[in-house]
Amino acid sequence: MSNHQVEWLENGQFINLTTFRKNGQAIATPVWFVWHEERLYVFTQEQSGKAKRIRANGRALIAPSDVRGNPLGEFISARGRVLRDEEKIKQVDRLFDKKYGIQRKLIGLMSRFRGDRSPERPFFLEFVLNPEKESVG
Repeated sequence: MSNHQVEWLENGQFINLTTFRKNGQAIATPVWFVWHEERLYVFTQEQSGKAKRIRANGRALIAPSDVRGNPLGEFISARGRVLRDEEKIKQVDRLFDKKYGIQRKLIGLMSRFRGDRSPERPFFLEFVLNPEKESVG
């Protein structure tokens, strides 16, 4: 990977995560992420659309983005899977707290105010980035 790619992976706040439906339709979502040990991690809900699409085929495109998901650089192809390793889940959860701290806590509080009473177990998707570039569409 180029120095620019590594820089946004280490310092960026958002990525455009594009996952694919069975019919091939691309669905882009702006998400928080952490980059750790050559892997990219995304926090989501277990029943989210992106989690279902990753479980179905694992194919994704990732690019640095703004909060709305507007790409700020080139897309990189990636393969995703659900993170199941309990120790790794705890480690990645701590990395998210360190990176997003108060913002993450506020979002958790807001979901409780909306009536989401179940304390959610952290659920992460893990991505391996491929060096080849892939265009969208």
